[in-house]
Amino acid sequence: MFLIILKYTQGLEKVDAHVAAHRVYLDKYYALDKFICSGAQNPREGGVILCNADCKEEVRKMIAEDPFFINQVAEYDIIEFTPSKYAAAFRPFIE
Repeated sequence: MFLIILKYTQGLEKVDAHVAAHRVYLDKYYALDKFICSGAQNPREGGVILCNADCKEEVRKMIAEDPFFINQVAEYDIIEFTPSKYAAAFRPFIE
């Protein structure tokens, strides 16, 4: 499991120009059961994606498709972790 933390490197005006395309990108990986949840940080300085991928290289390949990455409006931190405790409803994402 991976936590992807996005930090905007450009002003919100430039970020907002790519939000619609970014949401299409997110939808692709939700449909593939790779993204579990995502959203903007508060305050709006970036975003967070919870990702179920096999390896960090797979995550990097997914990020390379993100319009925020392509248009250089965000940088990414990838944190790998192994869930050891979780709510019962979250079990399908772990197995």
